[in-house]
Amino acid sequence: MPRGDKSSYTGKQKRQAEHIEEGYEKRGVSRREAERRAWATVNKETGGGKKSGSGRGKKSNRSSSRKGGKKGGRASASRSKSSRSASARKAASTRRRRSSASRKSTSRGRSSSGRSSSRSGSSRSRSGGKSRSRSGSTTRRRSSSSRSR
Repeated sequence: MPRGDKSSYTGKQKRQAEHIEEGYEKRGVSRREAERRAWATVNKETGGGKKSGSGRGKKSNRSSSRKGGKKGGRASASRSKSSRSASARKAASTRRRRSSASRKSTSRGRSSSGRSSSRSGSSRSRSGGKSRSRSGSTTRRRSSSSRSR
């Protein structure tokens, strides 16, 4: 296996490296250096390539991710309250917009009433506490609190 071959890495590890690389590039690091740092981070966190095979399982060490998260948190803490609040409002509106769009797409497959037709055997009677016996006469059900002891 030549140096730099990524065939022994799982899809998840490749996605992690890609995400880390994008983060570095966004901050102005060259593409080549970003890729190098990304794979070094993935190797440190996951212990190298983890393709299937006996005895390859190792625990993950997320210290690098934790460090990055702490740095990011510190950066946001140094921003003004109005700036953080504006970001939060924007994020909330985006979540609202996306959730309403996903709700619309899932409701298209339902029937017009929104209920399935197999609700005829429900456990709750709609006759206000009255139940019909087989002979057709109406009898009043006693609730557990009104029983005499």
